[in-house]
Amino acid sequence: MTAASAPNLLSGIVNQVLAIKPLWNLAKDRARQMMVTRAESMGVPWRERVQALRSRHTDQDLSPLWQADLEAIQNPDLTYPAYYTTSFHAYDEGNLGWRPAMEVEVAAQAVHARLWPGAGATGDARLRQSYHDVLVAQLPAAPTAIVDLGCGVGMSTETLQSIFPHATLTGVDLSPYFLAVAQYRQQEPLAHLTVASSDSPIPASLAFPTSPITWHHAAAEATGLPSAAYDLVSACLVFHELPQTAARAMIHEARRLLRPGGHLAIMDMNPRSEVIQKMPPFVLTLLKSTEPYLDEYFSLDIEAEFVAAGFERPAITYNSPRHRTIIGKAL
Repeated sequence: MTAASAPNLLSGIVNQVLAIKPLWNLAKDRARQMMVTRAESMGVPWRERVQALRSRHTDQDLSPLWQADLEAIQNPDLTYPAYYTTSFHAYDEGNLGWRPAMEVEVAAQAVHARLWPGAGATGDARLRQSYHDVLVAQLPAAPTAIVDLGCGVGMSTETLQSIFPHATLTGVDLSPYFLAVAQYRQQEPLAHLTVASSDSPIPASLAFPTSPITWHHAAAEATGLPSAAYDLVSACLVFHELPQTAARAMIHEARRLLRPGGHLAIMDMNPRSEVIQKMPPFVLTLLKSTEPYLDEYFSLDIEAEFVAAGFERPAITYNSPRHRTIIGKAL
């Protein structure tokens, strides 16, 4: 099975529109406004949560503690790949700044609120749970060493920890800002899990993690981590943000990290989903204004890339109306 792309004619028209800088800026700003409005309309305290992170209970708008955390976790010798130093998610600074790092959690709740009817602010947690349900069902044994590539602020890493509490976890990300927030979130394990619905339980292993997560500032396609040292490499909602060259390199890097018999698991948008195939032009325009590599992701034959990197042909499971989980075993 090869990945299907969004309708070529519509996608081409959208690309022509977004190539006009003022229209791209308009679409990008509109996408952001819609996200904030959606979040707060469903009870996600977007501005309140972000301000709490910025101040960290001080009287300053941006706590000086953040700069110390950034310097402690940042690799000063890291050179950022060109694809990464562009605008993502309606932020001119892309992922290299405090605002995107402090808004990604509430943004995820807004984006995934309508995956299932009535999900609201719990939609994001439900999506991640659906991914981990597939992992538990398909992995032959619980992994003991896990790498979470493109871990962001640690939302995916924390939920992996809740599913596999006895594993050691390493979260890898290119943004030191995201990693600084991830590290801080581990120090306030309950506050950031509060959502609009009280029916969503907080796993005990999130409230009381068995061992600290290691945060590692590096590119997912060149982590610098030891070879053949892990049972599971996970990439949650990362591949749609990569050009194909980086996606291929990341799959090969995952194979290097894994022991024979280990698994690479990817959860991301499903190009074949009816929701994406029938996306209205206005919505597609807004989406593509914030995701510069979406066309490359939609056209990537990810099964073939697994095989080329040294994996068995992967199993693909549709775990939400617009997401898929891909799991391949290292040969």
